[in-house]
Amino acid sequence: MKAMNRHSLLVASAITALGLAAIRGGAIAQQGTASEQKANPATAEVRQALAPAGRLRVGVYPDSPYSMIRDPVSGEVKGIAIELGQALALRLGVPYEQVEFRRPAEIYEALKAGQVDMTVANATPARADEFAWSPPVLLVELGFLVPSGSPIAAIGEIDRPGLRVGVTQGGSMNSALAHDLKSASVVPAATLKAGIEMLAKHKIDAYATNKANLFEMSDALPGSRVLDGR
Repeated sequence: MKAMNRHSLLVASAITALGLAAIRGGAIAQQGTASEQKANPATAEVRQALAPAGRLRVGVYPDSPYSMIRDPVSGEVKGIAIELGQALALRLGVPYEQVEFRRPAEIYEALKAGQVDMTVANATPARADEFAWSPPVLLVELGFLVPSGSPIAAIGEIDRPGLRVGVTQGGSMNSALAHDLKSASVVPAATLKAGIEMLAKHKIDAYATNKANLFEMSDALPGSRVLDGR
């Protein structure tokens, strides 16, 4: 019960394919959860631990399939964090509340402050002692996006003097690239959308994050490429 004493539950985005398949069958997964809820309802202790405000507050940020994507025409939102949050709220028997932030780093601060209850995030060693984590639910592959016309053809060409690699400010890629890159420089972007603009204006030469985010970004950058490998 040690994890239940924490204020926050994070769902790690180091996931299994089985977990992802359950998410893709959202309606089926929720029907199964509803059946389980009737057979084995959450205890008051569990509800208090995971939803102390009486509702499950789920932290999300835009432009990421793992968190939240908003349809520009209908305004409809979807994402793994949203579906998992809705399913968990249903299981707990409490209302679901979506709390939107600009980037993951802001969600982590909100978790520490008790302003949100859960999110989907990278389960890095640095965060292991800060939050209570579920078992991994998805495995993600990291990579690089380069703009149209870029001479960079492979990941091995990224770490060169003068090259600028964008990362989301406060994200897990900051420390990872700061350690791994010896010659290229790391340039923080306030949001994924800001990263797209920086690539379009050639303020950076590549952007680093998980590949699901990269492919979403590439849709807004004609001619851009997600480099093969990782």
